[in-house]
Amino acid sequence: MSTNIKWQKSSFSEGGAQCVEIAEHNGTILMRESDDPNAVTATSRTKFAAFIAGVKAGEFDHFTG
Repeated sequence: MSTNIKWQKSSFSEGGAQCVEIAEHNGTILMRESDDPNAVTATSRTKFAAFIAGVKAGEFDHFTG
């Protein structure tokens, strides 16, 4: 994996160690956990957009409680 990838994490993450990081590489959305940066998963922009829409709609709120 390229070392030029610019990972982004939420400003809501607690100290940055307990978060999911997101990046874009060659048109693909990449995700990883900050405490396990080698475990990267990839998805399409379309699938990621559908997921974000669900997050904004509160569909995954039950996972945070």
